[in-house]
Amino acid sequence: MAEGIYVGRLLVATPLLEDPNFRRSVVLVLEHDEGGGSLGVVLNRPSEISVTQVLPSWDALVTGPSVLFEGGPVQTDSALALAAVQSGGEPLGWRRLQSGRSAAYRLGTVDLDAPPEILAGEISQMRIFAGYAGWTAGQLRGEVEEGAWYVVDSEPEDTFHSDPTTLWRSVLRRQQGELSFVATYPDDPELN
Repeated sequence: MAEGIYVGRLLVATPLLEDPNFRRSVVLVLEHDEGGGSLGVVLNRPSEISVTQVLPSWDALVTGPSVLFEGGPVQTDSALALAAVQSGGEPLGWRRLQSGRSAAYRLGTVDLDAPPEILAGEISQMRIFAGYAGWTAGQLRGEVEEGAWYVVDSEPEDTFHSDPTTLWRSVLRRQQGELSFVATYPDDPELN
């Protein structure tokens, strides 16, 4: 399963992963290099901080909820934005990450130092993340082999899921075979 780690796939925390930074998290892989490490953002951790408080000029382009998301425990004082564009080109201030299942759907990172006006007509969906998740060379592969993460395909709607708090269950529920049953794993198995 670890050999399937690549940009655009999801890391879904297994019920065995109790680290509070990643418990029941869904991480979108943004960079992966066996020799250089991996980087991703947690998609299902909305914070209480509104985008208006931190990056007011970008608020109008953000897809609800209009809050910063906790992207991970690394560099939480920095922001990273993901956006989908509908055009066939690559607008200024946006860098392609992956092609979605539809040729019209495109996901990439946004340069938050660029003026929002240059992207306003190009962006169809956008989220801003404070911090990111990072792994050193071989660390993520080791965690997958230890059973901390499921590595699964992403769907275009995962990054901008309308209710991020249900994303963990939604992603697991759509998997084939026994993995779909993990979605019913109780939050606290001792209360079962």
